Amino acid sequence: MPRKVDRVVPLPDGLMPLLTQRQFETYYGVSDWQVLRWIKQGLPVEPIASRQRRFDLRKAQEWHATARPSSGTENP
Repeated sequence: MPRKVDRVVPLPDGLMPLLTQRQFETYYGVSDWQVLRWIKQGLPVEPIASRQRRFDLRKAQEWHATARPSSGTENP
């Protein structure tokens, strides 16, 4: 029987996996609180069957480039 690692195949060119919220936080170096704030400001979240969130990194990068999200450091 083949091992699990033998069954893993690379993604086709141009495809990126959806990131979990923890992976997304690690990528941007921010807290879960900051990610929730960005979601309220319009950060795109990919729908999946469970209650967890997934993020498409390309869409998130486009959103960051155009939306100028709040970093949470400015005074209200």
